[in-house]
Amino acid sequence: MLPFEHLIFINKENKIPVYRQIAHSIIMAIRNGVLKPGYHLPGTRELSKTLEIHRKTVVAAYDELHAQDWITIIPRKYTAVSNRIPILKPQQWNAANDLPSYENNFSLPFRSIGENIQKPFTGLLPEIIIDDGHPDVRISPIDELLKTYRSYTSKRHTIKNANTGTGQGTLKLREELAKYLSETRGLTISTDNLLITHGAQMSIYLAAQLILGPDSHVIVGSPNYPAANAAFLQTQAMLTEVPVDENGIDTDAIEIICRKKKINAVYVIPHHHYPTTVTLSPARRMKLQELSITYSFAIIEDDYDYDYHYTSSPYLPLAGSRHNGNIIYIGSFSKILDPSLRIGFMVAPKNFIDQCTALRTIVDVGGDGYMQNALAFLIREGELKRHLKKAKKIYHQRRDFLDILLKEKLSPYISYVLPSGGMAFWIRLSPEYPICRFTKIPKLNILRTDEKLNAFRFGFASMDEKELETTVDFLKRELEGM
Repeated sequence: MLPFEHLIFINKENKIPVYRQIAHSIIMAIRNGVLKPGYHLPGTRELSKTLEIHRKTVVAAYDELHAQDWITIIPRKYTAVSNRIPILKPQQWNAANDLPSYENNFSLPFRSIGENIQKPFTGLLPEIIIDDGHPDVRISPIDELLKTYRSYTSKRHTIKNANTGTGQGTLKLREELAKYLSETRGLTISTDNLLITHGAQMSIYLAAQLILGPDSHVIVGSPNYPAANAAFLQTQAMLTEVPVDENGIDTDAIEIICRKKKINAVYVIPHHHYPTTVTLSPARRMKLQELSITYSFAIIEDDYDYDYHYTSSPYLPLAGSRHNGNIIYIGSFSKILDPSLRIGFMVAPKNFIDQCTALRTIVDVGGDGYMQNALAFLIREGELKRHLKKAKKIYHQRRDFLDILLKEKLSPYISYVLPSGGMAFWIRLSPEYPICRFTKIPKLNILRTDEKLNAFRFGFASMDEKELETTVDFLKRELEGM
């Protein structure tokens, strides 16, 4: 008889039930060729004594193995390894090869994407989190959204609508969004010009995949949104960076580059550029559109932060002016309602939207129809506009309050320009205070830092005044200790 006390490993602190641990150990012994087809296993009483556990646990393990066809049970006679298992040669135990399966590396050839642009979540939340410009979910109309969502899951016609044609986005949301974008941003579009996505990042990725390729060239600002850069590089296109100053991306530099080589696309964030928060000036907006026509390149306009302006009305998007259809306009509701609410949109000519929809459905057959229709209801009933009016007032107050705090408490260490809108400050540290030291503080997590520019984004919208003061005091203590 084999020494089953050494073949079966039980860890009572493990969350996996003991009977399943026994079953798994026997399966591994069969797989490794130690237990051969037809081999008689100990009876339940005998094995329970050997393992010092209750007999019912062994019975449960054998029942599991029998249900999976690993063993054959002949009542009142014997229990044996199934004869349908092929004969395997016993494998020599090797500690180096005894890792759980997914602790090994994938050893076959595969494509490498590169470093993850997001910091991995360790499961432990730091004491202070500075996001890069998130909305305050506590003031969002999430309750109304979820109430509508729940009501849609209980009616036959709304269930049918939520599960039909979500590849491009539900018709209800596209209808309401077309009207909303016309009223708020001057876009003259129909439902055919809209694709609903899981956030702005998916829209950027889809556009990049269709416009760019190994022989393509795309121009971006420096610094720029890292996730957009990653999406462009995935197409194997060549990435060319041009400076971003207080007036936005440098269109003169773009023109010089266009004279030297064929440019396929320019990616621009016209309102509250990420990460610097600057807004593209009217003169540069006009020149960028002229260059697009002259040199036949697409403009990917990422207008993720359009809705929040505090000192003046926003400029209309580039996509809202007269153009030849080569502007891909991208927006998101994540910055309005909740970062975890992944609903974004793309506006483009119908033939481009059709192909983006086809590409999207290869990896994602459609979005959450219930949530999209619930959002359409919020737009139609004016709830979204009411929320934005309230949120802009609150965020404006928080911006000004943080401005006062930074001037009073951190002025010896930092410099910044007060943003005219958006939900974040772009803060530069003095050279003697390297940002890399902040990233090593266990109690602090800053979502967006730039070691090259020694700067970071300070998202203020998601914090109330008490939270802002606590955060600034924390930073002050750390800077004083450096």
